[in-house]
Amino acid sequence: MQEKTALVLSAGGMFGAYQAGAFRAIAEMAPPDIVVGASVGALNGWPIASGCTPDHLVERWRDPATGNALQLFPNHGWRNGWFDPAPLRAQAERIWRDYRPRMPFGLVMVQLRGLQTRLVRHPDVTPDHLQATCSIPLFLPTVKISGRRYLDGGIFEKLPIWAALEMGATRIVAIDSLPRVGKWWLHLGINIAYAFKPARRYPADLDITLISPSGTLGDANDAVFWKRENIERWVEMGERDAADALSRRECGATIKLR
Repeated sequence: MQEKTALVLSAGGMFGAYQAGAFRAIAEMAPPDIVVGASVGALNGWPIASGCTPDHLVERWRDPATGNALQLFPNHGWRNGWFDPAPLRAQAERIWRDYRPRMPFGLVMVQLRGLQTRLVRHPDVTPDHLQATCSIPLFLPTVKISGRRYLDGGIFEKLPIWAALEMGATRIVAIDSLPRVGKWWLHLGINIAYAFKPARRYPADLDITLISPSGTLGDANDAVFWKRENIERWVEMGERDAADALSRRECGATIKLR
C-alpha cells in the first residue's frame, strides 16, 4: 500500500495562526499528500492543498484583514446575534477564488438536521462549504446548501482524524489549535456537544503525530479578535512545537482525541 501523509487541521478561530507556524516545520519534515480541515482549519487547509508556501500562509495571518472574518454586530447579543456573517462569507469567497487544490482536500461540516457530520472533498467544495464549516452555533447563522443547513465542522470533533482515514491516509500529522478557553458555560456547551460525537474506532497501529501548544495561547477574546503580537507569538510557538513533535515522532494512537 502506498504511504500517504494527511495533514489534519483543527478548529480554533484566530488560533489558526498557530497552524500556520506549525506548517513551516511540517512542510520541511513531513510534507502532506492529503489535507483535511474543520472550521479555521479548512480556511488554512485550502491554500496549503493548493501549494502555498509556509511563509505565504504566515503572511496571510499577519495581514489585519484576516481578523475581519469575525465582526460583532453593533447591537450584538442573544436577541440580535453576535457575529455578522457577511465578512466571513467574503473571506470564504476570496480564499476559494485565489487558490485551487493540487492534492486531495476535504473539509468537515455538520448538517443541522440530525446533527450528522459530513465530509466534502475537492472539487465539490464551494465558498458555501468554506463558510459553513466556520459557522459557530449560536454565534453565526447556519449556511444553506442544496436545501439543507450546515454549521461548524468542529462542533463535535475539533480534529477530524476519521475524515483523513476515509480519504486514504496511512499517516496522520494533526494540529490541535483549540485549547480549553472561555467561561464555565462555554466549557459546559462544548462538553454537551462532545456528548453527541459519533463513536470512532481507529486502528491500534495508527501512525499519528499530534501537535499541540506547549504554552497558553490565550482566552476566548484572543480566539476571536486579531492582534499582531498574538499572531507573532502563535506562529513562533507553532513552528517550535511542530519541529519538536515531528523530531520525536510521538504516536498519538493512545491519546484521547476530542
